[in-house]
Amino acid sequence: MSEPKPPTPTPGDTYKGWLFKWTNYIKGYQRRWFVLSNGLLSYYRSQAEMGHTCRGTINLATANIAVEDSCNFVISNGGAQTYHLKASTEVERQRWITALELAKAKAVHMQAESDDSGDECPAAPPSSGQGGGCRNLEIQSTLRTLGSKVEDLNTCNDLIVKHGSALQRSLSELEALRVSGDVGDKMKQVTERATLFRITSNAMINACRDFLSLAQSHSKRWQKALHSERDQRIRLEETLEQLAKQHNHLERAFRGATVLPSSFSNPALGNKGGVSGKGDASDEDDDNEFFDAMEDPAEFITVPADPKYHRRSGSNASGFSCETGMDDQSVNFDELSLASNPESPQTLELEPVRQRRTRIPDKPNYYLNLWSIMKNCIGKELSKIPMPVNFNEPLSMLQRLSEDLEYYELLDKAAKCQSSLEQMCYVAAFTVSSYSTTVHRTGKPFNPLLGETFELDRLKDCGYRSLCEQVSHHPPAAAHHALSEKGWTLRQEITLASKFRGKYLSIMPLGSIQCLFDKSENHYSWKKVTTTVHNIIVGKLWIDQSGEIDVVNHKTGDRCHLKFAPYSYFSRDVPRKVTGVVTDKDGKAHYVLSGTWDEKMEFSRIMQSSKGENGTEGKQRTVYQTLKAKEIWKKNPLPEGAENMYFFSSLALTLNESEEGVAPTDSRRRPDQRMMEDGRWDEANAEKQKLEEKQRIVRREREREFVKAASTPEEAVTEDSINDSPLKTDGVETGTEASEVSDETDTEDSPPLTPVASPYGPSHVPFQSAHPDNYQAMWFDKFDDPASGETLHVYKGGYWEAKEQGSWDMCPEIF
Repeated sequence: MSEPKPPTPTPGDTYKGWLFKWTNYIKGYQRRWFVLSNGLLSYYRSQAEMGHTCRGTINLATANIAVEDSCNFVISNGGAQTYHLKASTEVERQRWITALELAKAKAVHMQAESDDSGDECPAAPPSSGQGGGCRNLEIQSTLRTLGSKVEDLNTCNDLIVKHGSALQRSLSELEALRVSGDVGDKMKQVTERATLFRITSNAMINACRDFLSLAQSHSKRWQKALHSERDQRIRLEETLEQLAKQHNHLERAFRGATVLPSSFSNPALGNKGGVSGKGDASDEDDDNEFFDAMEDPAEFITVPADPKYHRRSGSNASGFSCETGMDDQSVNFDELSLASNPESPQTLELEPVRQRRTRIPDKPNYYLNLWSIMKNCIGKELSKIPMPVNFNEPLSMLQRLSEDLEYYELLDKAAKCQSSLEQMCYVAAFTVSSYSTTVHRTGKPFNPLLGETFELDRLKDCGYRSLCEQVSHHPPAAAHHALSEKGWTLRQEITLASKFRGKYLSIMPLGSIQCLFDKSENHYSWKKVTTTVHNIIVGKLWIDQSGEIDVVNHKTGDRCHLKFAPYSYFSRDVPRKVTGVVTDKDGKAHYVLSGTWDEKMEFSRIMQSSKGENGTEGKQRTVYQTLKAKEIWKKNPLPEGAENMYFFSSLALTLNESEEGVAPTDSRRRPDQRMMEDGRWDEANAEKQKLEEKQRIVRREREREFVKAASTPEEAVTEDSINDSPLKTDGVETGTEASEVSDETDTEDSPPLTPVASPYGPSHVPFQSAHPDNYQAMWFDKFDDPASGETLHVYKGGYWEAKEQGSWDMCPEIF
């Protein structure tokens, strides 16, 4: 007849069941499906009608509930609506009465709150991305729930008092009628009252149990949160104390620093005043101030050259054209090249170029406390700590390497230079330009899976093709190869070391970058500087680049020494400044470069140099007389709305755009990265864990096969090659022991911009083609470069041919 119900309806939950409702004198009571929810009692002819047809609804906040007999009860809201209901049993009726009275009490309470003008949190909309707001809303929601439980307890208490009084009256009447003949009826009434009292008492007990359980669970959470906040406050106090000590130390050092002698600085000021009529005084003021930092004295300063050098053309002893002549020569060379080359961009422009996307889905404003994850990582290698995609950007490390080609025009111009020193200036500017995209990019890229690739085919657009591959997993290393029709080749192999020091994160790139020019056969190589992510604990994250780069031409011996100055609060110089000097094989300086790595670079021709007086630290600095600076590189503006798209540049927006015909291992096909770009971060995190586990299983299988193969005589050569390899370390990298170490430390993920640190340091060769797990790169081979003396992976060919044929059978299934 009636569906089974729990002994007591849970306060606040929806209560459903069959009841008989009086319809009219002809049909009498008819079976209907009743639903009690949110203070409203609705009924339907059947459960199937719930989705589309409601036969009636009554608001319990203004309704009266009256019991007629053991099974019947009436619900009325003052005459407008009256429901005469009947339950199948007395117990079933009492369950409904208890549920209805609880719902009525809650509805009355909610209506009183809504009528109250001082509603406790009426307009605190969920502010996504705000940790404090979310926490306040959670606390308010918990308090409202506890308040609701208290109201339920009050209602149950009132019911117990009511039914207890009725039971007491019945017992008194039974005592008075002990001798009369109505004892049987009174006994039945007392039994009914006792049953009602027991049911109501059970409801009270259950409500108390729910309230106690809820209070205890939230109490534990709040105590844990309180302890966490106390610990974090202690750590912050210690950090602030250290910062205060450093601040005082810097103030004392700043006050005690000696200012440059006037005899050293006045001649430079006098020279600037002598040429102020040419309109260059402001630029030269900036240049002198740029190079002359008080807290870190530069090795040289620049002053404007004598005006006679501006009227000369190629009369200096270096034998190279002057700055103005060089510009004219470069222009004429460009025009001649474009006119004589039948495959120049002028003919390629006739072909329709693919329209690439200019937007990606906006970054969701999900809040995740970086400190909550990083606080336990101080002093650790962050590559061993899995991180959620909330700290990522929807690009892989291979795609970030390909972003170095955003200013490929600098290498195009360098390929046309007739002078190796002029070419060095463009190559140096290209090395600086690769950092321009990092100024606002605080998200880390996805670490590539072993064997993952990324192609960047811009042959028709820009005249170059680029291919990256993850060639190693322990340590993670990525190889990159780019070939241009303009006569240059860029290749690099990079792995990164990282350390978290509490207040900042240091990222030290290992490996080298090489650039080769076909016409001049000049071969350049350089390394990257250290990247530092500040304000890990508190404040807005910001990135700084610091260190020195030596760009070396291995054919001619030319060299460019670039210095990336670290940010200093007390510095008079512009932030993110870069300075450099181009010298020949004899050490003679020919060009000065200056600017910032996030905005632009300029270069000036050196006409004369001399030794100046000692600086603040007693070091003798060189004074260079230079011509007017010329801009050699300027950063492209970010696209509109970049702040909502991870601060991606125009090139970065196109890197993860889906393309037909790419390899199945291409980063564009990576599912977790695609889900993150689409804003499905929860799904991306789950998919990311699946890919990591799949990679671990495949790696363990390779290691087992390697150990099995190494035990046979045929593999003696392989064992010898491993023993002779710089990767061979004590007790690690062979057999089961290496597998156990990998199981503990292997993770696909890592901190911002950080794959894995090489345990061997920059003096060792960090890359091998045949690792202890016997993995071989697909498109790259290990190569010992005789010019630079370095070992790196070099593209061996076959990728673009496979793409033309559409044959990817050799590619592994890594996704």
